[in-house]
Amino acid sequence: MPSQITNFKCPACTGPLNFAGASGKLECEYCGESYEVAAIEELYAQKEAAAAQAHSEADHAQEAALRGWSQEEAQSMRAYSCPSCSAELVCDETTAATSCPYCGNPTIVPGQFADMARPDYVIPFRLDKKAAQEALKAFYKDKRFLPKSFSKENHIEEVKGVYVPFWLYSAKALADYEFEGSDKEVTTRGDVETTTTSYYRVIRQGEMDFHMVPADASSKMPDAHMDSVEPFDYADLKEFSTAYLPGFLADKYDLDAEACSHRAHERMRNTTDTAVRGTASGYDSLDQKYANIELTEGEVKYALMPVWLLATRWKDKSFLFAMNGQTGKLIGDLPVDWGLFFKTFAMISLPLMALMAVLVFTVFGG
Repeated sequence: MPSQITNFKCPACTGPLNFAGASGKLECEYCGESYEVAAIEELYAQKEAAAAQAHSEADHAQEAALRGWSQEEAQSMRAYSCPSCSAELVCDETTAATSCPYCGNPTIVPGQFADMARPDYVIPFRLDKKAAQEALKAFYKDKRFLPKSFSKENHIEEVKGVYVPFWLYSAKALADYEFEGSDKEVTTRGDVETTTTSYYRVIRQGEMDFHMVPADASSKMPDAHMDSVEPFDYADLKEFSTAYLPGFLADKYDLDAEACSHRAHERMRNTTDTAVRGTASGYDSLDQKYANIELTEGEVKYALMPVWLLATRWKDKSFLFAMNGQTGKLIGDLPVDWGLFFKTFAMISLPLMALMAVLVFTVFGG
């Protein structure tokens, strides 16, 4: 009687396969089919791999669901990582990433979409790539000492649209201030001038509500660049949908809400301080005696903001151009070609020096 070595099933009728020593094959007792052992092992290896892949995709879908993504959204997303600056980017399946928008590294490694919370909001791109390219050309215009590699056409075409991650903080600020104000009055009687100083105790208390104060959540994006391209118009703020992603990259946040909160809180405190001091004007001098601002934190939302980026390197230094994809406000780092600068300086200065020498000889020598 043949001995069964495993629970393989017949591909033809799903009946159990048994190993037949006489033939050296796996034979089905029900339909009579026989199979080479290697063929059945290969078949089952493929099935196990497919099952493992399905299990992995199920786990992946479950992870994505825990972060707010639907299974369809998760399956349509792609991930890329930059081995140079560690940027992690996501996009829809129709958008390819060929280089890093933060450091310009041409090698982007594809991976599996995971570990990104689903944003609450998005501000869609209002300005297209052509507008960004034209703005970049205008930004480069008349920069005589800009290296040619920066202003050439094929370089400008590398500008990329990136949704930059932001945390949006809401809070209530309670302010309690005390100042000493003073006014001086000068009177004159005959030859006597009298200065009278009046002092006042000035107390200011109040509260301010802050709604969705932004702080970018990407360590790759310099804070100064983001501060410079703000503000974004919240009138265009939409509930997040993957329908806004085709054609653009989305940066995965690498700074959590707690890590970025100090920037938003500092903005709130500065705004509150300015508002309080504005109500205590009208004195010749104002001396602060006491000041306290307490923040009662509210909800924090996660949003993606549109930014056009071009990153490049020149003599081992990084330079980044950024433009608000909604308003067109821009900032950029530009290098100087010092070789061209000194060459131009010499072309201008040498004739002038020669002219001065002629003038001096004419006046004193002749």
